[in-house]
Amino acid sequence: MGWTSTVLETSTRKSYITLCEEVAKMNVVADTSLYRPSSSMAVCPVLSAQPTRALVDEKLQIVARNLRPRQEVTLYSIHHTEDKDCWEAYGHYISDEHGSVSVTEDASTGGTYTGVEPMGLLWSMHPIPGSRHGLRLRKRDIMSPMVVNISIFSGHMTQGFSEKDALATVVTERWYLAPGVQRVDVRERGVKGTLFIPPGPGPFPAVLDMWGGGGGLVEYRAALLASHGFVTMALEYLSADEHRTHDIGTEYFEKSYQLLHSHPQVCPGRVAVLGLSFGAAVTFTLAAYSKTAQPQCCVCISGTHVYPLNKSSSELQDRMNRNTAKAYLDENNHLVAKYTILPIPTEPELKVHVGQIKCPLMIVVGQDDQNWATVESTEDIQQMMERSGNGHLLTVLSYPGAGHLIEPPYTPHVRFSNFITQHNKQKVLMLWGGQTKPHADAQEDSWNKILLFLHTHLHQDTPPAARL
Repeated sequence: MGWTSTVLETSTRKSYITLCEEVAKMNVVADTSLYRPSSSMAVCPVLSAQPTRALVDEKLQIVARNLRPRQEVTLYSIHHTEDKDCWEAYGHYISDEHGSVSVTEDASTGGTYTGVEPMGLLWSMHPIPGSRHGLRLRKRDIMSPMVVNISIFSGHMTQGFSEKDALATVVTERWYLAPGVQRVDVRERGVKGTLFIPPGPGPFPAVLDMWGGGGGLVEYRAALLASHGFVTMALEYLSADEHRTHDIGTEYFEKSYQLLHSHPQVCPGRVAVLGLSFGAAVTFTLAAYSKTAQPQCCVCISGTHVYPLNKSSSELQDRMNRNTAKAYLDENNHLVAKYTILPIPTEPELKVHVGQIKCPLMIVVGQDDQNWATVESTEDIQQMMERSGNGHLLTVLSYPGAGHLIEPPYTPHVRFSNFITQHNKQKVLMLWGGQTKPHADAQEDSWNKILLFLHTHLHQDTPPAARL
């Protein structure tokens, strides 16, 4: 994938938003200070964001120069999603005695984030005022970047950005897919998904990647894992258009695992399973019971062991449907679902026998998870594994103030969002939980530790830095 940068020239009469839209369409880097008329004595502000093209988990260095000393300014970011929605973030800064601002050194005194936060302009993004209710920012087309316009304005602003002229603007591209990563549709032996293969001769270690009860095919985390050197299959199950009870049986997941394991670009015996939410229940089940899918290590994010998939599909579906009666709507009409798995059963047959897991296991939980009682589940898992003598295989990352949707770093936090329930296809506002800053910290810390865990237990050398 080859890239070039081009400067877009435009009339100063064009509005800031029009300029940003034109720049984004051309995938170029722009500095609007170039377009502002100046006297022979004036020095135009300059804004830079490096690298301009990067993976989504790579930090940005944003620097503004040629400002007045001790000038109040606002750094502002905006992203136009594939669904035509707009997300924004902003921070208030005061330039130093040299007229410079650096997000890696200077603190934001207000806005959507405060303090020294190099990536605050991304993780604190939220829908612009007047947007549709219950939005969640998710990348669908991983073959294209997230284009984020970053601007600097004079003064400390909180609104009206589209009506003001920016002092300068740069355009950045945030990618889930590194150059050379192959994307391959999987439609084989009844298995549906997408395979991502890193560049190079291979073979590589591999990860089977599963999302939660929302169903469908979600590719962006798998693409990012492949960008870090793992052959990764994003698995589709619980499909909204053709939901069947067999979609939640173990046979489908075992076939998916074997399909990945047997791929010529995959190192035999070096396959991990990673699941979030219901995908974690699948992961627990495979690790504990499967004779044909035996992962080298497993990662479970925001999951529980109270739904063992080694039961019959109809029995499991009936139990899940009965437990939905424990969910309730809070004062904001948000669905709180964590109590559907409380109290944690004491009967061994109602839980995955995690004491039978024989591979290293990492569990990631947010202590403010309002969707599943993951904290209570993890405590029970720890006790079960200790009693069984395999507690040494368990690593727990537990984050105060984090919610259910622990995603790759710098993904904007959403406390609630629209969700279609599987049991009755009802649209609800699901409460995921979490507070923005603690949740952002949890995403960054857990992602780095997940990558290290995978590299360590799949017998990789020190993970290479994947860069664009």
